[in-house]
Amino acid sequence: MSLKSQTIIALFAIFLLAYSCKNSSTSDYKIFRYNESKGIPTLDPAFARNQTIIWPTSNIFNGLVQLDNQLHVQPDIATHWKSSDDKLIHTFYLRTDVYFHEHELFGEKKTRKVTAQDFVYSFNRIIDPATSSPGAWIFANTDKNFGFNGFYALNDSVLQIKLTKPFVPFVAMLAMPYCMVVPKEAIDFLGDKFGQNPIGTGPFSFALWDLNNKLILKRNPIYFECDSLGNQLPYLDAIHISFIADKQSEFMEFLLGKIDFISGINATNKDELLTRDGQLRQKHHDKFYLQTYPYLNTEYLGFNLDSTKPGYVEKEVREALNYAFDRERMVVFLRNNLAIPANVSLTPPILYPDGSKQPKGYEFNQEKAINILKNAGYGTSKELKPITLTTTPDYLDIAEFFQHQAKQIGVKIVIETATGAAFRQKVANGDLPFFRASWIADYPHAENYLSLFYSKNLTPAGPNYTKFISPLYDSLYLQISTNEQFEHLIPKADSIVMSEAAVVPLFYDVVVRVVNKRVTNLPINSLNAISLKRTRVSDE
Repeated sequence: MSLKSQTIIALFAIFLLAYSCKNSSTSDYKIFRYNESKGIPTLDPAFARNQTIIWPTSNIFNGLVQLDNQLHVQPDIATHWKSSDDKLIHTFYLRTDVYFHEHELFGEKKTRKVTAQDFVYSFNRIIDPATSSPGAWIFANTDKNFGFNGFYALNDSVLQIKLTKPFVPFVAMLAMPYCMVVPKEAIDFLGDKFGQNPIGTGPFSFALWDLNNKLILKRNPIYFECDSLGNQLPYLDAIHISFIADKQSEFMEFLLGKIDFISGINATNKDELLTRDGQLRQKHHDKFYLQTYPYLNTEYLGFNLDSTKPGYVEKEVREALNYAFDRERMVVFLRNNLAIPANVSLTPPILYPDGSKQPKGYEFNQEKAINILKNAGYGTSKELKPITLTTTPDYLDIAEFFQHQAKQIGVKIVIETATGAAFRQKVANGDLPFFRASWIADYPHAENYLSLFYSKNLTPAGPNYTKFISPLYDSLYLQISTNEQFEHLIPKADSIVMSEAAVVPLFYDVVVRVVNKRVTNLPINSLNAISLKRTRVSDE
């Protein structure tokens, strides 16, 4: 079938859906439009490792559970669940009214009901080495002697998962797109092409993919969720995703009303949209509105603590650099005040248990930084050698700001830039003595950040890029991750890392969106997820 024919069919399908909706006419299609400048490599949830894939897959597929805007675990296909007293067996009770998107693969009825066995298949697909899913780690702790690799369907509507040891965030992890259900028939028939022809259960189904041009998802007419008034979700007729690579061109399309929102503010456009204190400029108030929310993304500079490596930075110098860095000033001048200075640790404050306080960190104190170096003998008996900081080009402004402040206490920072896979490989291999990094949480629990310093997570196998090793820390980490009664130990664990000055926390990021006023009920949360099932757009 030609591309033109596919486009006509897809648009005709959207037309029919719009016509069938209550109080709709043939001229008021409700289409939400956004741009994905980096392109979308796949729509297979097994490979949903970054936001470009997560956004569309989250609207095509469903999992056992989902996260609300406050990141609390809520039912999705599972109506409820319970855990055994030892927290090893988790039992999920499934809805019986969830069907896969209509497709000829399902035979005469063109669909079928989702069962517990579908989750057994989907989860085993994730851990199958042949799949090579980057989400396989989620189920590394399942008891492979229970059921089928830790997963067992008691019947069509009851699923059990057994772990080898308790893990506090486990149920929340199941909200990740990796864990969304897929039909075996589609994988068997489509193979590697499933990512270009996805079949899920979500509020939107696949309609058209014109590579390097656009992706269209259409309303799923058999979606199982309704609103509080009994109206079937979603409200939109379609989602239109464009692939404009140039950020300036994307911005112009947004100003012209051809794109409904932009997420994240490009450096070249931030002063056009935002004031110095992070407010939307008055001239844009008639057409757009600003959304901001704390983001589970911590930006930091990491030291390689392996003292046998070239360029190793002594503890006193690491401490001095932490005190010499004015995070508040950096946030105002380089981030238009749309970030939270990270003076304390990598763990964002919103992940701390209620009532607990963050440990003492590094407030800006240039005089103290100078005294630390002086007392350690630098400048007299010890030579203060230049330190090489490696960063990606998009964070060069922060690196140069840090370089300038380090100079004020007599420390010379040499900046080197590296890009993409080459940079990530150098960090993973432990080749860099000092590097820029970030950590975006996969799930809403402090353990996700604490895992960066657990000794069994040393690179290249794990995310302990700093090669931090502390038996006391490991003990606290294991208590926190296996028993929710020990969450009060989170500040203590963080304080151990910061007492060694293993990192220079920069800032806790903020989700920033500018949205066309025709869009209402666009949800926002600390994972910067986008669920469009309750979003509305007004007539154009």
